[in-house]
Amino acid sequence: MSASQFDPAGWMANLLGGGPLRQAADGSPAAEADPAAAPESLQGALATMVAQAASFQQEWMRQATAFWANWPTMMTGGPGDAAAKSDSDKRFASDAWRSDPRFDVLRKSYLAYADLLQGSVERLPVDDKTRAQARYGMRQFVDAMSPSNFFMTNPDAMQLAQESGGQSVLDGMNLFFQDLAKGRVTTTDEEAFEVGRNIATSPGAVVFENDLVQLIQYAPVTGDVHERPIVMIPPCINKYYIMDLQPENSLVGYVRDQGHTVFMVSWRNVGPELGRLRWDDYLEQGVMRAIDVAREICGVDRVNTLGFCVGGTLLSSALAVLGARGDERAASMTLLTTLLDFSDTGEIGALVTEQSVAGREQTIGRGGLMEGRELSFAFTSLRANDLMWQYVVNGYLKGKGPPAFDMLHWNADQTNLPGPMFCWYVRNCYLENNLRVAGKTTLCGEPVDLSRVDVPTFLYASREDHIVPWRTAYLSNDLLGGETTFVLGASGHIAGVINSPRKTKRNYWIDGAKGPDPMRWLETATNIPGSWWPAWARWLEKFAGDRVAARSELGSRKYEPIEPAPGRYVLQKA
Repeated sequence: MSASQFDPAGWMANLLGGGPLRQAADGSPAAEADPAAAPESLQGALATMVAQAASFQQEWMRQATAFWANWPTMMTGGPGDAAAKSDSDKRFASDAWRSDPRFDVLRKSYLAYADLLQGSVERLPVDDKTRAQARYGMRQFVDAMSPSNFFMTNPDAMQLAQESGGQSVLDGMNLFFQDLAKGRVTTTDEEAFEVGRNIATSPGAVVFENDLVQLIQYAPVTGDVHERPIVMIPPCINKYYIMDLQPENSLVGYVRDQGHTVFMVSWRNVGPELGRLRWDDYLEQGVMRAIDVAREICGVDRVNTLGFCVGGTLLSSALAVLGARGDERAASMTLLTTLLDFSDTGEIGALVTEQSVAGREQTIGRGGLMEGRELSFAFTSLRANDLMWQYVVNGYLKGKGPPAFDMLHWNADQTNLPGPMFCWYVRNCYLENNLRVAGKTTLCGEPVDLSRVDVPTFLYASREDHIVPWRTAYLSNDLLGGETTFVLGASGHIAGVINSPRKTKRNYWIDGAKGPDPMRWLETATNIPGSWWPAWARWLEKFAGDRVAARSELGSRKYEPIEPAPGRYVLQKA
């Protein structure tokens, strides 16, 4: 750009206003400002920015000077040793980081300076949204620059290279070039698991399919079953088999053991030919169609329903549409780590801006794909040390292939989303939080009001969830029209949900005092060791109907089995 093309006023307006054309709240162009007032307003804003920048520079210099002045004390472990607080950091867990003075100094100086950099973000003179974005960016930089990530500053990697005669270096290079061809970091032994062979092995059949979904009906394992089946809606940004991993941690298997007939939606991994699909299509062709087929096969008026993550948002949207039509097809609803109110989405919310969403709407909003690898990288970046850098270090620096882990195998099985569907979701949920406001959105021709979802609902959240903050998930209590039961599990977004009673791990909280304050609920809740699944099973049984003889065949005359589970759709790769 030449000097003659540069417009300082336009640049500043863009910086301050978020774009060259300001818009009113209703989306229409705002009225033009008084030309006489514009220079004064612009000069005032510029003066404020200059003053804030100068203040921040002075504060930064003060902190940096104090840091280096105290550096000798910190390196000897004195009172100023900020790094001592991080001695539990697993990146520096080995004795080599402490026994060798060179690496001890490197470790401590990195951790202390990382604290300084991240602390500086908290003092930026910006709004909360901008600060969250800066916090995210700074953490990516700080994590990437860790001395543990580089061969010449990682004593463990150098020692292993010496002990192996350089073989670990050759093995690491081989792993690096394999991942380079894949375009991603490998986090698990991808040869250890195969869908249909040792994961997603619950016996069943695909009893219905359309362009978007296959519906799987699982074979019963008890002589009699509850009259009403349960229809499960998994997240469409991942494959369904997170709920049917290995037999010992399969939620599908556990529910079948309790005498329920289980139907599972298997979302198609969409290609360009389906890039036109909208959120409404996912409701009509996916959720509502699955509920109808399950009702017809089992000959019942209502079914129990379950939605996981964005599958729960889709399920709630569909039931709100049916509620607006006076159509009661669900006897109950279970939502696992699901957001309906998006007022606080944690760090992921910082990545969603008007500019980013508008950009996606321009490129894929009318047709196209949101590729699975982009979604996967975004989620990985939220926990980069755990989900990426440790595998870079162990693989590329130490030459150690990742271990076999079924959940990480599932996590790496990427899926695409249609552009229009994705754009509607991020704008109306993450960006504008419209779904929670009665009548603010129209889906399938109906104004959406979540209070019309007046069925009993079991709400589960995970206390350490970095994708669906549990306090925000708790807010669904006030949005839904039916009686709600809230349960909080330990651990994160996936491990908290997939917590089989067979493992006797973790704990959960239940029966807290109802009200608008989630922390008050937690303070008064009962802490129970083990899995939350049995508590949910007892709740679900109340809405499952009488026991009837289990059907000897899957499907029906109208919906004959198409192929055995797990079906074709789940095998499609992004």
